[in-house]
Amino acid sequence: MVGSILQVRGLCIEGRSGLLVDDVDLQLRRGEVCALVGSSGSGKSLSCLGLLDLLPGGLVRRHGQLSLDGQPLHPNQVRGRLASLILQNPRSAFNPVRDMASHGLETLKLRGITGAAARQRLDECLDAVGLSERQRVLQSFAFQLSGGMLQRMMIALALMAETPFLLADEPTSDLDALSQARFLDLLMQLVEQHALGVLLVTHDMGVVARCADHVVVMEAGRIVERQSVQGLFDSPASSSARTLLEAHQILGRRHP
Repeated sequence: MVGSILQVRGLCIEGRSGLLVDDVDLQLRRGEVCALVGSSGSGKSLSCLGLLDLLPGGLVRRHGQLSLDGQPLHPNQVRGRLASLILQNPRSAFNPVRDMASHGLETLKLRGITGAAARQRLDECLDAVGLSERQRVLQSFAFQLSGGMLQRMMIALALMAETPFLLADEPTSDLDALSQARFLDLLMQLVEQHALGVLLVTHDMGVVARCADHVVVMEAGRIVERQSVQGLFDSPASSSARTLLEAHQILGRRHP
């Protein structure tokens, strides 16, 4: 499956006020990072959730054909099987009354891995994401771990599920600078080692410059620009991209 392409065409998401995401096409290739950028409210996160049919109540996915290497798919065939999701607020992704071990064992059980083999795989995946205090982490509940540790645990669960694609919705926005750097280092390491295809939803152009191969720019629910990272930074074509880059440059001057 190395080099495989996961694609959605014509994604449309509707709310009470009308279309919130309008005719969006996205393509993820294994071993590459596609950054989906735009200002708040541009439709980035909705597109990410819509791809997996995980929209909040009151919103409806009107259209959006998924495919893997050109073969049509239903969202149920993608969610948890081909693609895993990392959320902006990782605490919301975990059941607060279950420890990390139970989350991991449940994920492995769905793949038919139980008993001693499951425990061994748990340890391997926690080691892979840098959670060295395995016993403490596995016995902990979400409220007992930091945001950075929970983000790493979410990636560990994705490794347990062995999904070839990863959707990361603003994964660094709630992390301090050190935790953010560690998370991005880990993400890039796993892209290289496991040929993950990543959709990275962000408004942080520093993250884009560091991690992405390609950039898709959204504005008011529509895609307004597609570029390589170098092309976007050298010659942004849309006003949204120029605004994001200007903000990035201003913040860079304030925090040398």
